[in-house]
Amino acid sequence: MLDIKLIRENPTAVQERLNLRGEYDLQPILTLDEQRRQLEQERIVLQTRSNDIGKLVGEKIKSGCDPKAEEIKALREEGQQLKVKLSELEPKEKEIDVQITQLLLPIPNLPSESTPVGKDEQENVEIRRWGDEYIPQNPNILHHADIGEKLNLLEFKQAVKIAQARFVALKGAGAALERALIQFMLDRHTKNGYLEVIPPLLVNSTSLTATGQLPKFAEESFKCDSDDLWLIPTSEVSVMNLYRDEILDAEQLPIYHCSYTPCFRREAGSYGKDTRGLIRLHQFNKVEMVKLVHPDSSEAEHEKLVQDAEGVLQALKLPYRVIELCTGDLGFSAAKCYDIEVWLPSAGTYREISSCSNVRDFQARRANIRFKEAGKKGTQYVHALNGSGLAIGRTMAAILENYQQPDETIRIPDVLQPYLGREIL
Repeated sequence: MLDIKLIRENPTAVQERLNLRGEYDLQPILTLDEQRRQLEQERIVLQTRSNDIGKLVGEKIKSGCDPKAEEIKALREEGQQLKVKLSELEPKEKEIDVQITQLLLPIPNLPSESTPVGKDEQENVEIRRWGDEYIPQNPNILHHADIGEKLNLLEFKQAVKIAQARFVALKGAGAALERALIQFMLDRHTKNGYLEVIPPLLVNSTSLTATGQLPKFAEESFKCDSDDLWLIPTSEVSVMNLYRDEILDAEQLPIYHCSYTPCFRREAGSYGKDTRGLIRLHQFNKVEMVKLVHPDSSEAEHEKLVQDAEGVLQALKLPYRVIELCTGDLGFSAAKCYDIEVWLPSAGTYREISSCSNVRDFQARRANIRFKEAGKKGTQYVHALNGSGLAIGRTMAAILENYQQPDETIRIPDVLQPYLGREIL
């Protein structure tokens, strides 16, 4: 959530930054904020007078004035009238606060100053590529769904019977490969200093609001009708909310977490895209990285986060490229974002496998996560970062294609062989 003080003090600058993301009107927020400040000023004046009357009555009685005197009676009546007015103002202020919050919640984060300006994904900027030498030269590589079914690793038809389209069942060596990837990624991240968390898969509306999924992405989430509970779209939601409404000591920062969970998304608005295979499923496994850091170090921590995600692909020797998203393609909560895209030979293109975002204090304001530095007054909001490390299904798709042999077997990446105890699928 954006800082109302920032909007109030720099409305033109904030509006200009928002315009780089789309059409958002700050005027209703500014109007309500002015109304609230007028009510607040009126309340302060009335409260000050009320306090003065209380002191004055006490002083007069203490100096010998009769408590039943007309002067005392008049002051007390004025005090009662002030209390009535104050009791009317406070609910009005709270109602305006609620209205301002409701208007702020759908507004995205401001793009960072270094984020490339652009309207859509066509104007994203490629930063670097890695692993061109590992791009397979076999011209007859099968789509991962086809080779997966042929080797009895993936089962889509039966999964549709169990659930609906965009689900998959993993069988035999396919299931083993999935587990191996999860364990490999967790092992790697924990060695890099991330503390593993297994969080709840069901979260309440407050948790989704805190990380920015609600209200904007309600249609893309699965909700339990009988409870205020939603299936998580990513473990970022659960992990961030471990710290909701907490004040941390500065010495606790940075906090690194990694988490494996199944994730659930309706993929609303994406029908017709990637209808085959593992790229866009309603249920998928993912290892997520989450950081809570000091604002002064968030840019450097963002670069390290991307390197940690890249390290997984480099260890697997999967070709990829890093893309910096432009202002028009940023995710809702992100101020700056890098997408890592892995090479899929069957399509002859790169596809997203990790999205690494610096959301700055946007989520921390919504979740009320602050920290206090020794010797300094007040508190500050932490900066939050998140990134896939990696999406398991997409990693499996990349392995099934990039490691596909001419005889239609799959060579297992060297780093995964100890987990599987074999070299070929």
